[in-house]
Amino acid sequence: MDPSADSVPAPPALDGNHSKVLRHTGEFEWEGVPLEDYKSTTESWRGITRRELLGKRGESHDFHVRYFEIEPGGFSTLEKHQHEHAVIVQRGQGEVQFGCYVYRVGFGDVIYVSPEDPHQFRNPDDAGEPFGFLCIVNATRDRPQAVDGLGACHICE
Repeated sequence: MDPSADSVPAPPALDGNHSKVLRHTGEFEWEGVPLEDYKSTTESWRGITRRELLGKRGESHDFHVRYFEIEPGGFSTLEKHQHEHAVIVQRGQGEVQFGCYVYRVGFGDVIYVSPEDPHQFRNPDDAGEPFGFLCIVNATRDRPQAVDGLGACHICE
């Protein structure tokens, strides 16, 4: 038996407010991080899942980091809320709508959603892969309010 092996401590558990590494296992999955539904009902969204990477297991009282993935033809709720969030595209291409403006976005694009701005994320029907993105958001946040259709929107490149 190798004596040095006894001196190496086991890695810390994923739960708790301590330094840790979440291992990416490929295909946009992380060890010990379960796949979750985007929201509890499917009335205003389709084909979207999330993984709560940081913040749900006791890490920070200030922010959460989540990974969302939208399948082709899927979309998030068209909503607004007081809290802001930052989004970083990690996979595929998609669209983000702010009010009546729709932006096409892809890998590496950084998106800022300001307070009270109606917004929605979408992956076109003809997309060849999921649209995946990291979302950094305040840990304490208000409840989103669904927004009705906003009429004719403009595509921005």
